Amino acid sequence: MDWMNSLQKAIAYIETNLYEEVGAEDVAKVIRMPLYHFQQGFQVITGYSVSEYVRCRRLYLAALAVLDRHRRIIDIAYAYGYSTPDSFTKAFSRFHGVSPMQLREHPERMRVFLPLKIKISIQGGEDMDYTVEKEAAFRMAGLPKVVDVSSSYREIPVLWDEFYRKYHYRQGVRLTDETEQAICDHQIGEYGVCLDDLPEKGKFRYLIAGIYTGGRVPSELDIVDFPAMEWAKFRCMGPLPAALQAVNTIIFKEWLPNNPEYEICMGASLERYTKSDIQSVDYISEIWIPVKRRED
Repeated sequence: MDWMNSLQKAIAYIETNLYEEVGAEDVAKVIRMPLYHFQQGFQVITGYSVSEYVRCRRLYLAALAVLDRHRRIIDIAYAYGYSTPDSFTKAFSRFHGVSPMQLREHPERMRVFLPLKIKISIQGGEDMDYTVEKEAAFRMAGLPKVVDVSSSYREIPVLWDEFYRKYHYRQGVRLTDETEQAICDHQIGEYGVCLDDLPEKGKFRYLIAGIYTGGRVPSELDIVDFPAMEWAKFRCMGPLPAALQAVNTIIFKEWLPNNPEYEICMGASLERYTKSDIQSVDYISEIWIPVKRRED
């Protein structure tokens, strides 16, 4: 097994055992590599020691847990390997720059630390995990709502909670109500759509949406057309909504302003959701940003 494959296996083992007491010696045994060479190679290639990587990943996942206001800080501290709430708060504050309680009021302050991805080089950690892909024109149908930009991180999860309570448990069943049937037919709930097309300043149109498959559209649903273009697709890992919101913050604060190759080309973005447990630590979602290559 070459070094890159060994490193990929090592990272996969660490991710699987993040909640356990896992150290460099344990990982080296799993990948059958001498401890010294593994520690040295891991540090040189990733820029982190094994213990630093584990600590950063745990503190990121702990931050996602902190944003769940139903969970007590003391329980989160113990769950992520800290012997006391004080030691957890100190480590948390050093990593994120705010205390756990402060993060609940300012989720945008969260420091994102995604799993390392092994390709030709190391990507992930504090870098963005994304691809740029050309998509043909497509049409979406969705339930619209006007959302305030300043409170969107609070408003949008509430919209999804209301949607699931009203519709999700009935999907896949032939229904007599026209709106509910359209939600089933178009798989509405697979996407979230943000559209900057309103005259009111500081507000945007948000749709809980799916791919339009044809037929009559009830008045409760909006139709949105997207032309053929390139999309930067960012991979998010972790429980919703915190993981997706954290990556979204980094996209607009850092990736778009600093990217030398691409710029945004349309006042829109998409969220794509997979069909699994949205509270799982390995839940996968995506953010799609319409982009074009910079002319300069």
